[in-house]
Amino acid sequence: MTKILIPSETSSGERRVSATPEAVKKLKSLGCDVYIESSAGKLSGFSDLSYEESGGIIINNFNQKIWSEADLIFCVQTPSNDNLTKLKKGAVLLGLLNPYGNKELLRIINSNKISALSLELLPRISRAQSSDVLSSQANIAGYKAVLLAASELDRYFPMLMTAAGTVQPAKVVVLGGGVAGLQAVATAKRLGAIVFVSDIRPAVKEQVESLGARFIELPEVEEKPGEAGGYAKAVTPEFLTKQKATLTKYLSEADVAICTAQVLGKKAPVLIDLPMIEKMRPGAVVIDLAVSQGGNCEGTKSNETIMKDGVKLIGAGELPSSVPYDASSLYAKNLTSLITPFIKDGVIKLDKEDELISGCLLSDEGVVLQNKVFEN
Repeated sequence: MTKILIPSETSSGERRVSATPEAVKKLKSLGCDVYIESSAGKLSGFSDLSYEESGGIIINNFNQKIWSEADLIFCVQTPSNDNLTKLKKGAVLLGLLNPYGNKELLRIINSNKISALSLELLPRISRAQSSDVLSSQANIAGYKAVLLAASELDRYFPMLMTAAGTVQPAKVVVLGGGVAGLQAVATAKRLGAIVFVSDIRPAVKEQVESLGARFIELPEVEEKPGEAGGYAKAVTPEFLTKQKATLTKYLSEADVAICTAQVLGKKAPVLIDLPMIEKMRPGAVVIDLAVSQGGNCEGTKSNETIMKDGVKLIGAGELPSSVPYDASSLYAKNLTSLITPFIKDGVIKLDKEDELISGCLLSDEGVVLQNKVFEN
């Protein structure tokens, strides 16, 4: 019978948990034993009692034996190296493992013969939608980014007609029309802002306009940007230069900029540099969701607010953790959706021919299958 471990997250500021009581109930119905470290779900709003009522087994956080016995470990972020080294040969680690260039993770999974499924690598295909962790968490980030901007801005978002006069609506520029960007558009529009969107993929224009926002037309260059596997591709320096010139005009009139542009496995493109910030009005707010990948805005730092020429630069790379109940619920459904087809009669057996598994399987019992990921 497969033993599944749900550990407490140890990364600073992380409030999510990798499985909810509902997910535990589902995993129990498949014949698995599910062990949850005490208080693992406390910060997400899930009590130990709720896990026990769902059939889970609560264990002490200092119970090291379970780490050496677990067959499958759910996680939001990679567990500590100390715990990873306790895993037995063939144990399956499943979560957001931050694999790009992560040589320490490579060393541990290789030396301990671990099988690792990194959800950052899940193929962007129709079959994968129910397991798409990046999208479920990006939706939350886009929503919360706008609320954060609204709370930090020195103006209203909607237009208001009062006895004292008319208040004009805020102008919001969203950089990147992916999942986070489109959710930011929808949220900003619901709050009554005028929204402009910049994206290197022309196909995004229709989605942006369907939400009531205005698409910022791309500059003309010889090599057209596009996407690969559902992600934006890196662009040429020539394109970035022309794009910045176009964006400068819109940003100079903006009250808020929401930065969501990322390129899978690479450093995020810098779309707002210091000269552009100088042209923004004092009191404007920049929310940088790409800060963990280097940031779309020059000068942002993770989980910090920096004042630059009167503009608030907010590095907000961990926003899903600020909505831990729903973020955890969606995350847990993503994980159970992915792994359920490979558990039969309480026994887990990964089908390495399945494109979802092969796409995100970093290693099979320590044999590294995607070396290029670690070389980035």
